[in-house]
Amino acid sequence: MSVKIRLQRHGRKGKPFFWVVAADARSKRDGRSLEKLGTYNPNTNPATIELDVDGCVKWLQNGAQPTDTAKAILSYKGVLLKNHLAGGVKKGALTVEQAEAKFQAWSEEKAAKVAEKEGKLAKAKEDAKAKIFDAEKEINAGRKAAVVEAENVAIKAKSDAKEAAEAAAKAKEATEDEGPQTIDDVAEEASQEGK
Repeated sequence: MSVKIRLQRHGRKGKPFFWVVAADARSKRDGRSLEKLGTYNPNTNPATIELDVDGCVKWLQNGAQPTDTAKAILSYKGVLLKNHLAGGVKKGALTVEQAEAKFQAWSEEKAAKVAEKEGKLAKAKEDAKAKIFDAEKEINAGRKAAVVEAENVAIKAKSDAKEAAEAAAKAKEATEDEGPQTIDDVAEEASQEGK
């Protein structure tokens, strides 16, 4: 029986979530597995990977072959390095303490890189929020300016209408002061002009 370390898909449509499992190569992708070794969630940034490192090393030493994707995940978490160091311990090239020290140093360096990436992503997210906030401020300032301009136009239109009404009232008063003209008044003015 050949054993594979591979991914078993879970989660819903469009939101995959994977288990890293040791399974018989002949079983279905989501079928029966021999052991669950960890999880892989590609929906987060950076992807969330939780593995039983010692369990993975045990399966690799017993001859399990990882698939390409599983191999990349195992390499990312340092399982392949730990397996390599365990081989060095078996051959006598390293002591257990030296191998553990090398693995711990690698783990700390990897954790620092991941933390740096998370920091960059968080900063980029904050910068994007700040840009959106500044754009909204500009839009709101433009809206306020448009409202003030509309109010000024309305006030000017009211004052122009008031002035026009006052001018019309003055003109009406001026015509009323002259009094109404009758036909006799018009004839009298015409006769005086003729003389």
